Amino acid sequence: MNKCIIFSAPSGAGKTTIVRRLLEEGFPLEFSISAATRDKRGTEENGKDYYFLSVDDFKSKIEKNEFIEWEEVYEDHFYGTLKTEIERIWKSGKAVIFDVDVVGGINLKNHFGENALSIFVMPPSMKALEERLKGRGTDSPERIEKRLEKAKQELITADQFDFVVLNDELEKAVGAANLILKKFLTQ
Repeated sequence: MNKCIIFSAPSGAGKTTIVRRLLEEGFPLEFSISAATRDKRGTEENGKDYYFLSVDDFKSKIEKNEFIEWEEVYEDHFYGTLKTEIERIWKSGKAVIFDVDVVGGINLKNHFGENALSIFVMPPSMKALEERLKGRGTDSPERIEKRLEKAKQELITADQFDFVVLNDELEKAVGAANLILKKFLTQ
């Protein structure tokens, strides 16, 4: 199959929730687990939600060219896609589904070209995005402010994606993404 579906959005826009819902739909997909140097949140598990690495381990993997793409999103907060993760999923006969930040999404789309479908999840407004980030209860006010500043820049890049899905109502957003995936996976 060797196809990829890339979901990107500013933090708090709902891309992870949409991806989780789509994985329950029975598509021949498997979630690409990203590597990250940030701390675990809530009930997150290593090897399920992320591969949690130390900054030194992450940098070592960069030096060994083990990533398809990687980015230092915030100081000492690295995220990346391991080549071995993609190979594992393709060997199972499934398409890879990504849940990545905006720069990572653009980099993956550029890397995989026509084998990739990229979807930007658009929040309904900056105010809604702020409320969602605060509602998580996982970030300090300073971190939320940084995420909102970054989101302003990320929203400008939406036109670099194949599709934009507005996430003002979750069911509508999942439905729209579902239709887009059906068409791409049957091509």
